[in-house]
Amino acid sequence: MSLKKFLVDKNYHSIKLKKTATNHFEIEAKINGIKGYFILDTGASNSCVGFDEISKFNLLTEETDHKAAGAGTTEIDTQISKKNTLKIGDFKLSKINLVLLDLSHINNALKKQSAKEINGIIGADILEKGKAVIDYNKKKLYLAKKVIKTTKK
Repeated sequence: MSLKKFLVDKNYHSIKLKKTATNHFEIEAKINGIKGYFILDTGASNSCVGFDEISKFNLLTEETDHKAAGAGTTEIDTQISKKNTLKIGDFKLSKINLVLLDLSHINNALKKQSAKEINGIIGADILEKGKAVIDYNKKKLYLAKKVIKTTKK
C-alpha cells in the first residue's frame, strides 16, 4: 500500500509542495481568507508572518515581551496576532495565533537566490495540529481532516 493511499484512507488531505531555489518547501496558504506564500519549516516552533504583512492579512496585533530566535540570529522583537483563520488546501483551522516578526533578512536571502519572497513561515505548531506527514520524495504534505463526531438520538 502506498503512503498516499494509507493517509487518504485515514482521512488526510494532500497538499502539493514546491521546492524553491534555496531548497525550502514553499506552500500556499490563506490567512483570514487572503492568499499568501509561506516556507514550510519543521524547525520553527511557531508559525509567523512578517511585520509588513499585517494589513494584507487583516491581522490584529498585540505587543509582547516574547523574543524570537532563529539559527544564526540574536533575539528578535515580536508581536502576536490571535484568533486568525488558516487554510492550507482543504485543511482549515480557526483561532490560530501567529507570531509577527521582521522577515526581511529571509526575503533578502531568497531574492539573492532568485527565489520568490514569502509572507511567512508555517511552523511546527500548525504541523502538529494537522498531524502532518511530509513525503519528501513526492513533495507532498498531508494534514489530517478534522472529524466531528455526532451522536444520534
